[in-house]
Amino acid sequence: MSDYKKVASGLLVSLLGLSLMAQVQAAGKKSRAPQATAKKVQQPQSEVAVPEAVAEEGQVQQVPAQVKQQVPGYYRMMVGQFEVTALFDGTFDFHPDLLKNMDPVQINQILMHHYGQTTKIQSPINGYLVHTGDHLVLIDAGAGKLFGKDQQGHIMENFKAAGYQPEQVDTIILTHLHGDHTGGLSKDGKKVFPNAVVYVNKVDNQYWLSEQTAAKAPLERQIFFKLAQQSTRPYVDGEHWKPIEAGTEIVPGIKAVAAYGHTPGHSALEIESNGSKLLVWGDIVHSHAIQFAHPEVSIEYDSDTEAAKTTRYAFMKRVADSHELVAGMHLPFPGIGHVVPASEGTYTWIPVEYAPLAK
Repeated sequence: MSDYKKVASGLLVSLLGLSLMAQVQAAGKKSRAPQATAKKVQQPQSEVAVPEAVAEEGQVQQVPAQVKQQVPGYYRMMVGQFEVTALFDGTFDFHPDLLKNMDPVQINQILMHHYGQTTKIQSPINGYLVHTGDHLVLIDAGAGKLFGKDQQGHIMENFKAAGYQPEQVDTIILTHLHGDHTGGLSKDGKKVFPNAVVYVNKVDNQYWLSEQTAAKAPLERQIFFKLAQQSTRPYVDGEHWKPIEAGTEIVPGIKAVAAYGHTPGHSALEIESNGSKLLVWGDIVHSHAIQFAHPEVSIEYDSDTEAAKTTRYAFMKRVADSHELVAGMHLPFPGIGHVVPASEGTYTWIPVEYAPLAK
């Protein structure tokens, strides 16, 4: 027998011997010990398993059920004396074919690098709550249940988890009137925020809430008009609806600025307190993986592709030059961060990092 076979044979005998010895010892312990009883861990109302402090000797702890629930989707930070809370409404997926002005092969290469697949792009839906000390201001209301999908419509539960109630909101500002920004305004034909006055750029107001404009729109786009009119009607009818001009200071420290292109009256919000600034820029970007490095890329949802592209270049240059903090409705939650130059005409997104709120 070769040396190799001798070693292998000896190792096999040793392993068999250890296995038999373990079985004999286990059988001896079983005959001497009282039979163990299984005890189920009680589940609190939150369905999170809480183990007992000390398990009785001989008892077997049962593995708790999976929680299958995400943590509340809110993120809080200070901008000067203003408390800003990012609120997560959910996500929607769109096909890369909706991106324009770029070779699809190049788009697929970038998506494969970022996500490992090329069949869909996940885009978050964010809203922002600004407590100025005198006003509680909600910027965009999420999709609500307009699209009938569980992956959206969570802004209210996160709003409450953040410590507020809808009747406390006195001001709502809409960046534009697409359904994923207005759907959370109403439910079953009634106002979700009963004491709020809603502000929107007058150009968007005239466009999306016009029956005549809707009737002239291509058939496949008429649903956008219907959704805007459906979700805003309780406020319009109740005279809690105020169209405004670009440049209007809606409450002290929050001013609307023109960001036209994505929709005819698409607006950004400049927030400033004690010298600190935050630009909530709405839907300037839908795919962070693509559009920061390629601002020329537009999306099918843009009302005016060229105007949207011009606005995107202008806003990216502005915030990169000023080092201004940015918040975006379709940037990865919480959607807050900085834009930095990469090369000529291209940029990189640097998200905020989670940190405790300074006292």
